Amino acid sequence: MSSRIEDYGAIGNCETMALVGRDGSIDWLGFPRFDSAACFSALLGDCENGRWLISPAAAGPRITRRYRGDTMILETDFETRTGTVRVVDFMTWRDGTSDLVRMVYGMHGVVAMRTELIVRFGYGAVVPWVSRQHDGRLEFIAGPDRLLLDSDIPLGGRDLRTVGEFELAEGEKVGFCLSWSPSYRPAPAKFLASEALQKTEDFWSSWAAGFTPPHERSAAVMRSLLVLKALSHRETGGIVAAATTSLPEKIGGARNWDYRFCWLRDATFTLYALLGAGFVREAKAWREWLIRAVAGNPADIQIMYGAAGECRLEEYEARWLSGYAGSSPVRVGNAAARQLQLDVYGEVIDALYVARKAGLGANAASWDLECALLTHLETIWDRPDNGIWEVRGGRKHFTHSKVMAWVAFDRAIRSVEEFGLSGPVERWREIRDVIHGQVCAAGYDAEQNSFVQSYGSKSLDASLLMIAMVGFLPPDDPRIRGTLAAVEKGLVRDGFVLRYHTSEGADGLPPGEGVFLACSFWLADNYILQGRLDEARKLLDRLLALRNDLGLLAEEYDPSAHRQLGNFPQAFSHLALVNTVHNLVDTRGAVHQRSAGAARPTR
Repeated sequence: MSSRIEDYGAIGNCETMALVGRDGSIDWLGFPRFDSAACFSALLGDCENGRWLISPAAAGPRITRRYRGDTMILETDFETRTGTVRVVDFMTWRDGTSDLVRMVYGMHGVVAMRTELIVRFGYGAVVPWVSRQHDGRLEFIAGPDRLLLDSDIPLGGRDLRTVGEFELAEGEKVGFCLSWSPSYRPAPAKFLASEALQKTEDFWSSWAAGFTPPHERSAAVMRSLLVLKALSHRETGGIVAAATTSLPEKIGGARNWDYRFCWLRDATFTLYALLGAGFVREAKAWREWLIRAVAGNPADIQIMYGAAGECRLEEYEARWLSGYAGSSPVRVGNAAARQLQLDVYGEVIDALYVARKAGLGANAASWDLECALLTHLETIWDRPDNGIWEVRGGRKHFTHSKVMAWVAFDRAIRSVEEFGLSGPVERWREIRDVIHGQVCAAGYDAEQNSFVQSYGSKSLDASLLMIAMVGFLPPDDPRIRGTLAAVEKGLVRDGFVLRYHTSEGADGLPPGEGVFLACSFWLADNYILQGRLDEARKLLDRLLALRNDLGLLAEEYDPSAHRQLGNFPQAFSHLALVNTVHNLVDTRGAVHQRSAGAARPTR
């Protein structure tokens, strides 16, 4: 039986990330990058698809765990009837090498332990050749990949597994280091795990010291920011949406997608979250990644890219994997990268406007790029698209997409007015007004007193909560209040928000998914704009209670089964958490700034 998603912790080195179960099994890890082919894929199959277990030999230990301070170093305590041990898991990097370190400490009494390492490259499909090197390390090699395992205890082979047993008494310590490097380069040198632990702790603690905490709920915000840092690539500045692929939005369902890429949609949310917390360097790195990613022909802009800005993210199915809890198919790559989604133009232009306001550095080339994007958007904004949710059931005139096209022209106009940049402002104003009028006429249903998912439809969509948040209309506009009431009535389940009703078939997929956590934070943001602060706080606290014991969130939640769903840990959820807290305690929060200067009502 698969562990629940919330039973996993995450460790990473700002290049890749591993998921560690409460049972001491690392069930997901790809080297050397987030989107690399995994060597541990038990998460999406079974143990034969690769994992690394370290646990007591006796069944049923009492388990507690925590992160060490403000770091991504995971500590798991196993208490048995004979004693207690602590497993400390963390990741680090060296030149051309990624290291996964596991240290086991005897805390009390004597505990019999076991370890089982099953390496399967290529998402669980490739069995490596294993040999012992002259320095005592075990080498696992297949094609371009090589793992070297350094162990303080003797290990042996059994049924294509590497196994070992040992005992730990109070005060004793056993260490393991698994190092990835390209097979065609010289093997990396051994290194001291204890020194690596101290350096890793210093790295995370030093980074966290730059945090500007909000007046309340600062621990939750700090943990979310640490997750975002761990999901950001240390060299490229790109922030991937999640560490995993194909964790389902419905157990047993087919809504399983690869999220190990960088979405343009996250751009503005990310900048506000980082800047509001005091992490200017990371915000600047994300801005620079964004400019590099979208550079080129504006007609070729994608909704997502690889961690270094790669364009080709071809999707295929890993049919040899059964899927998490039998949820298939398992997908690698993401075909939605080639969809037309008009909202990304608004997110990109808005993000660069925010960066300009924050003084992240003038860049003439970026303004030229923005103007080129707007020139292209002029020719396509009135086309149907696939929308924010990347539907695969045909293009429509999605209301949110048009609103974000309006945002693109609005922020460009503000950039000219506020920063003295040059551009065809009169033409942009004219297009902005045309879009605004069209949305208010075709995207609004007077009978429901609400904006709707797409032109002419009756369906609701949580993305409509963004209308006030981006300043398309002021929060006190009757149509905004009507839309908020309609969402509360039609999309709220057990106090949380659905994206839309999947049973209505708009996305071309089988129905069924959980409530969407980011959208639930958006509902709290709308309460803040309406001055309903008590309701916002109550909803925020309910959302915070959905985090696992380590403070981590996936993409969705099943209120009936009381479990998290979707890829994990999810950047979009943690970004929304950070921004909602800032919105609640600070008038400089994202929702206050983005909604400022809202357009006057158009009827």
